[in-house]
Amino acid sequence: MTSQMFRRFRYELLTTLLICSALAGFSLAADQVPVRHREGLLHGFLTLRSLAGQLLADGETTQVAEGEHVKIHTVFRFKDGSVYDETTKFSQRDSFRLLSDHLVERGPSFKQAMDTSIEASTGQVTIRYMNKDGQEKVVHENRELPADIANGLLFTLLRDIQPNARQTTVSLMAATPKPRLVKLAIFPQGTESISTGNTKRETVHYLVKVKIAGAAGWLAPVLGKQPADTHVWVLTGSAPAFVKSEGPLYPGGPIWRIELAAG
Repeated sequence: MTSQMFRRFRYELLTTLLICSALAGFSLAADQVPVRHREGLLHGFLTLRSLAGQLLADGETTQVAEGEHVKIHTVFRFKDGSVYDETTKFSQRDSFRLLSDHLVERGPSFKQAMDTSIEASTGQVTIRYMNKDGQEKVVHENRELPADIANGLLFTLLRDIQPNARQTTVSLMAATPKPRLVKLAIFPQGTESISTGNTKRETVHYLVKVKIAGAAGWLAPVLGKQPADTHVWVLTGSAPAFVKSEGPLYPGGPIWRIELAAG
């Protein structure tokens, strides 16, 4: 293939990808998840492990409800001194709606120290990060954020999604130096049994895929940049509850397992 033919082939490929990505955008309609179970007071303890079972961090989550407004605070303290600290506020009138989210990631377990704040009502997104030279950079952006934005809410939403829903799609502001709005496509994978003592309990296994809009989304798998999937297991019944998850804690991160801490 001559250089001229190669350039023409590359141009036609990119053009096709751009057209396909524009058409594919219409299939990523977002969903606000209806409130089936109102959130209330909660205090739980978590563990963060590698898939090989190595304990990486101890976690704690608290939740307080005041009328229709709820605040969740989740923190993981790593053995190497790293910290993952997220505070999420949301409303739960007819459907769940994010009000604000503040996420801090710092320490050697993370590729980059990040401090991300989202004010959903105003569309203000602020990201503080350290560049390769150790200098702090601050990015401010005003965006028209979708009503289904789900930062800090994934585990909450999964307790309320109908287990027989074919697909649910919500939005997420990826915590990267350049703010990027992506979609989370959630697919139920059927039921699986787990054992607690001598009792078997049923869970719903959910698969969560990151969908990137535009040409970047089409090129991500080709370039090896497609974000890894996340798997979440939720206890079924009249009081659904988080059981465990396996997926990256941050974009491009390793696959880690979050579980309820054993007593």
